[in-house]
Amino acid sequence: MRGALIVGGAAAFVVFLVIVGVTSSGTPPTHVAATPAPSFTPTNPAGPTPTPIVASATGGLRQAHTPGTLLDDLTLAAGQCHAITEDAATGAYLPDAACTPGAVDPAVTEATIGATICVSGYTANVRPSTSLTGPAKSASLADYGMTAGPTVEYDHLVPLELGGASSVSNLWPEPNKATAKSVNNPKDAVENALKKAVCAHTVQLAAAQAAIASNWTTAESVLRLG
Repeated sequence: MRGALIVGGAAAFVVFLVIVGVTSSGTPPTHVAATPAPSFTPTNPAGPTPTPIVASATGGLRQAHTPGTLLDDLTLAAGQCHAITEDAATGAYLPDAACTPGAVDPAVTEATIGATICVSGYTANVRPSTSLTGPAKSASLADYGMTAGPTVEYDHLVPLELGGASSVSNLWPEPNKATAKSVNNPKDAVENALKKAVCAHTVQLAAAQAAIASNWTTAESVLRLG
């Protein structure tokens, strides 16, 4: 695709990213935060303090601060990317790790979740407009060799509600199960469960981001949520 530029706003400007690592194997990759989130010990007068799950310090996700914008941070070619089908009947699809490695907003950390993702309305405030995501989705469909459809969602791999960034490296055209009537898909429930756990301080943010970027279909079991 088209270089490392912020799309939209009054002007375009260059953004430098910290690229920690991109996995390009044919199997579902494992992406974890470059550094573990700081230890957090919540106050819980009603019972014992839960033990947060901490991400490993190996590997990493890209970082991009993109409130209300869309960052074009990967150069991709039409037909280059291939979605991974785990279970078509249930809508279990994964993105190509080389094309969609995942990215997070460095402004959203364990220390700031109380003022960001755990505040009602956060995602609406940072989500880019359809005037930006529409053209980007068309380009991404071409990159993945897919055609548009009413059930194909231009989805954040690490969702906004977990501090995901709106960048090409974190967005992909996600197929849905054959019986789907809209873009609502099984990954949505996983995203909600992980956000709830993060905001309850039973799972650390970095661990949730790493698990869903690696394989959203196993994220809840990896984090011992189900």
